Amino acid sequence: MEIIYYECLDSTQKKLVELVREGKIKSNTAIVAKKQRAGVGSRNNSWEAKEGDLLFSFAIKKDDLPKDIPISSASIYFAFLMKETLNNFSQDCWLKWPNDIYIKNKKCGGVITQLIKGQYIVGVGVNLVERENDFAFCSIKKSVEEVLNSYFMLLKKRVKWQEVFSKYRIEFKNNNEFLTTVNGRKIAIKCATLTSDGALIIDNERIYSLR
Repeated sequence: MEIIYYECLDSTQKKLVELVREGKIKSNTAIVAKKQRAGVGSRNNSWEAKEGDLLFSFAIKKDDLPKDIPISSASIYFAFLMKETLNNFSQDCWLKWPNDIYIKNKKCGGVITQLIKGQYIVGVGVNLVERENDFAFCSIKKSVEEVLNSYFMLLKKRVKWQEVFSKYRIEFKNNNEFLTTVNGRKIAIKCATLTSDGALIIDNERIYSLR
Protein backbone atom coordinates (compact mmCIF):
# COMPACT_ATOMS: atom_id res chain seq x y z
CA MET A 1 0.00 0.00 0.00
CA GLU A 2 1.49 3.33 -1.05
CA ILE A 3 0.95 5.95 1.67
CA ILE A 4 0.82 9.69 0.96
CA TYR A 5 0.94 12.09 3.91
CA TYR A 6 -0.70 15.52 4.08
CA GLU A 7 -0.24 18.13 6.76
CA CYS A 8 -3.91 19.18 6.67
CA LEU A 9 -7.04 18.32 4.65
CA ASP A 10 -10.71 19.09 4.92
CA SER A 11 -11.40 15.35 4.65
CA THR A 12 -9.19 12.44 3.58
CA GLN A 13 -12.27 10.70 2.17
CA LYS A 14 -13.38 13.64 0.04
CA LYS A 15 -9.83 14.21 -1.18
CA LEU A 16 -9.31 10.58 -2.16
CA VAL A 17 -12.68 10.34 -3.93
CA GLU A 18 -11.75 13.46 -5.90
CA LEU A 19 -8.34 12.03 -6.85
CA VAL A 20 -9.80 8.67 -7.90
CA ARG A 21 -12.53 10.23 -10.03
CA GLU A 22 -9.97 12.45 -11.74
CA GLY A 23 -7.75 9.44 -12.42
CA LYS A 24 -4.87 10.98 -10.46
CA ILE A 25 -4.44 8.11 -8.06
CA LYS A 26 -4.35 4.35 -8.46
CA SER A 27 -5.59 1.51 -6.28
CA ASN A 28 -3.69 0.35 -3.23
CA THR A 29 -2.98 3.93 -2.22
CA ALA A 30 -3.73 5.60 1.11
CA ILE A 31 -3.74 9.25 2.08
CA VAL A 32 -3.17 10.32 5.67
CA ALA A 33 -3.75 13.71 7.28
CA LYS A 34 -2.16 15.04 10.45
CA LYS A 35 -5.06 17.47 10.74
CA GLN A 36 -8.60 17.34 9.32
CA ARG A 37 -10.93 20.32 9.21
CA ALA A 38 -14.18 18.77 7.99
CA GLY A 39 -14.16 15.01 8.44
CA VAL A 40 -17.13 12.99 7.21
CA GLY A 41 -18.92 10.43 9.35
CA SER A 42 -21.94 8.20 8.86
CA ARG A 43 -25.01 9.71 7.19
CA ASN A 44 -22.85 12.73 6.20
CA ASN A 45 -22.39 13.75 9.82
CA SER A 46 -19.24 15.70 10.62
CA TRP A 47 -16.36 13.99 12.40
CA GLU A 48 -14.40 16.15 14.81
CA ALA A 49 -10.72 15.29 14.79
CA LYS A 50 -7.68 16.41 16.73
CA GLU A 51 -4.08 16.51 15.65
CA GLY A 52 -2.60 13.15 16.57
CA ASP A 53 -5.71 11.14 15.73
CA LEU A 54 -5.62 8.39 13.11
CA LEU A 55 -7.11 9.96 9.97
CA PHE A 56 -6.78 8.19 6.64
CA SER A 57 -8.55 6.90 3.55
CA PHE A 58 -7.42 4.28 1.09
CA ALA A 59 -8.40 2.91 -2.30
CA ILE A 60 -8.34 -0.82 -2.94
CA LYS A 61 -9.66 -2.80 -5.88
CA LYS A 62 -12.68 -4.96 -5.18
CA ASP A 63 -10.87 -7.78 -7.03
CA ASP A 64 -7.93 -7.57 -4.59
CA LEU A 65 -10.16 -8.63 -1.69
CA PRO A 66 -11.79 -11.95 -0.77
CA LYS A 67 -14.63 -12.76 -3.16
CA ASP A 68 -17.11 -13.52 -0.35
CA ILE A 69 -17.31 -9.96 1.04
CA PRO A 70 -20.89 -8.69 0.57
CA ILE A 71 -20.67 -5.31 -1.16
CA SER A 72 -23.44 -3.98 1.07
CA SER A 73 -21.50 -4.90 4.23
CA ALA A 74 -18.01 -3.81 3.20
CA SER A 75 -17.97 -1.19 5.97
CA ILE A 76 -18.39 -3.96 8.55
CA TYR A 77 -15.46 -5.84 7.04
CA PHE A 78 -13.05 -2.89 7.00
CA ALA A 79 -14.18 -1.60 10.41
CA PHE A 80 -13.83 -5.03 12.01
CA LEU A 81 -10.24 -5.33 10.78
CA MET A 82 -9.53 -1.87 12.23
CA LYS A 83 -11.01 -2.94 15.54
CA GLU A 84 -8.89 -6.10 15.53
CA THR A 85 -5.78 -4.00 14.82
CA LEU A 86 -6.49 -1.73 17.80
CA ASN A 87 -7.18 -4.70 20.05
CA ASN A 88 -3.83 -6.21 19.07
CA PHE A 89 -2.34 -3.16 20.79
CA SER A 90 -4.18 -4.03 24.03
CA GLN A 91 -7.13 -1.71 23.45
CA ASP A 92 -10.54 -3.20 24.30
CA CYS A 93 -12.70 -2.10 21.37
CA TRP A 94 -15.84 -3.57 19.82
CA LEU A 95 -17.76 -2.86 16.63
CA LYS A 96 -21.20 -1.28 16.86
CA TRP A 97 -23.32 -2.11 13.83
CA PRO A 98 -22.46 -1.28 11.21
CA ASN A 99 -19.30 0.80 11.18
CA ASP A 100 -18.60 2.48 14.52
CA ILE A 101 -15.75 1.48 16.82
CA TYR A 102 -16.58 1.69 20.51
CA ILE A 103 -14.83 1.41 23.86
CA LYS A 104 -17.47 0.35 26.40
CA ASN A 105 -20.41 2.66 25.65
CA LYS A 106 -18.55 5.48 23.89
CA LYS A 107 -17.57 5.87 20.26
CA CYS A 108 -13.88 6.22 19.48
CA GLY A 109 -13.86 5.81 15.71
CA GLY A 110 -15.63 4.79 12.56
CA VAL A 111 -15.34 3.71 8.95
CA ILE A 112 -17.20 4.82 5.82
CA THR A 113 -17.04 3.04 2.46
CA GLN A 114 -17.85 3.94 -1.13
CA LEU A 115 -17.54 1.81 -4.26
CA ILE A 116 -16.23 3.86 -7.20
CA LYS A 117 -14.96 2.48 -10.52
CA GLY A 118 -14.52 -1.01 -9.08
CA GLN A 119 -12.60 0.27 -6.08
CA TYR A 120 -13.53 0.55 -2.45
CA ILE A 121 -12.75 4.02 -1.11
CA VAL A 122 -12.50 3.51 2.64
CA GLY A 123 -12.28 6.32 5.17
CA VAL A 124 -11.13 5.63 8.72
CA GLY A 125 -11.04 7.91 11.74
CA VAL A 126 -9.95 6.81 15.21
CA ASN A 127 -9.51 9.04 18.25
CA LEU A 128 -6.00 8.61 19.63
CA VAL A 129 -6.07 11.88 21.56
CA GLU A 130 -8.03 12.30 24.79
CA ARG A 131 -11.48 13.91 24.52
CA GLU A 132 -13.33 16.17 26.92
CA ASN A 133 -16.76 15.21 25.54
CA ASP A 134 -18.77 12.00 25.26
CA PHE A 135 -16.33 10.34 22.85
CA ALA A 136 -13.71 7.80 23.85
CA PHE A 137 -10.11 7.58 22.70
CA CYS A 138 -7.65 4.74 22.24
CA SER A 139 -4.80 5.09 24.69
CA ILE A 140 -2.36 2.91 22.77
CA LYS A 141 1.36 3.63 22.88
CA LYS A 142 1.85 3.36 19.13
CA SER A 143 2.44 5.92 16.43
CA VAL A 144 0.01 6.55 13.58
CA GLU A 145 2.53 4.91 11.24
CA GLU A 146 2.68 1.73 13.34
CA VAL A 147 -1.10 1.44 13.48
CA LEU A 148 -1.37 2.00 9.72
CA ASN A 149 1.25 -0.62 8.92
CA SER A 150 -0.42 -3.18 11.17
CA TYR A 151 -3.82 -2.51 9.61
CA PHE A 152 -2.57 -2.83 6.06
CA MET A 153 -0.66 -6.00 6.92
CA LEU A 154 -3.90 -7.50 8.22
CA LEU A 155 -5.77 -6.34 5.13
CA LYS A 156 -3.09 -7.94 2.95
CA LYS A 157 -3.87 -11.34 4.49
CA ARG A 158 -7.23 -11.27 2.67
CA VAL A 159 -9.19 -12.55 5.64
CA LYS A 160 -12.42 -14.05 4.35
CA TRP A 161 -15.79 -12.50 5.19
CA GLN A 162 -17.00 -15.69 6.86
CA GLU A 163 -14.07 -15.61 9.27
CA VAL A 164 -14.76 -11.96 10.10
CA PHE A 165 -18.49 -12.55 10.41
CA SER A 166 -18.10 -15.56 12.72
CA LYS A 167 -16.21 -13.36 15.21
CA TYR A 168 -18.48 -10.36 14.72
CA ARG A 169 -21.61 -12.44 15.35
CA ILE A 170 -20.28 -13.40 18.80
CA GLU A 171 -19.76 -9.80 19.91
CA PHE A 172 -22.94 -8.52 18.25
CA LYS A 173 -24.71 -8.79 21.62
CA ASN A 174 -22.82 -5.63 22.65
CA ASN A 175 -25.25 -3.73 20.41
CA ASN A 176 -28.30 -4.61 22.50
CA GLU A 177 -28.43 -1.38 24.50
CA PHE A 178 -28.00 0.83 21.43
CA LEU A 179 -30.16 2.28 18.68
CA THR A 180 -29.53 2.56 14.96
CA THR A 181 -31.05 4.98 12.46
CA VAL A 182 -33.30 3.45 9.77
CA ASN A 183 -35.04 5.78 7.32
CA GLY A 184 -34.72 8.62 9.80
CA ARG A 185 -36.12 6.55 12.68
CA LYS A 186 -34.24 5.36 15.77
CA ILE A 187 -34.62 1.59 16.15
CA ALA A 188 -33.43 -0.60 19.03
CA ILE A 189 -30.81 -3.02 17.68
CA LYS A 190 -31.89 -5.64 20.23
CA CYS A 191 -35.10 -5.97 18.20
CA ALA A 192 -33.10 -6.89 15.08
CA THR A 193 -31.77 -10.16 13.69
CA LEU A 194 -28.26 -10.20 12.23
CA THR A 195 -28.03 -12.13 8.94
CA SER A 196 -25.01 -13.89 7.43
CA ASP A 197 -24.41 -11.10 4.92
CA GLY A 198 -24.21 -8.47 7.67
CA ALA A 199 -27.69 -7.05 7.20
CA LEU A 200 -30.25 -6.54 9.96
CA ILE A 201 -33.83 -7.74 9.78
CA ILE A 202 -36.08 -5.22 11.51
CA ASP A 203 -39.87 -5.47 11.21
CA ASN A 204 -39.42 -7.85 8.27
CA GLU A 205 -37.28 -5.27 6.47
CA ARG A 206 -33.68 -6.05 5.50
CA ILE A 207 -31.36 -3.16 6.38
CA TYR A 208 -27.87 -2.98 4.87
CA SER A 209 -24.86 -1.16 6.15
CA LEU A 210 -23.01 0.44 3.23
CA ARG A 211 -22.74 4.17 3.86
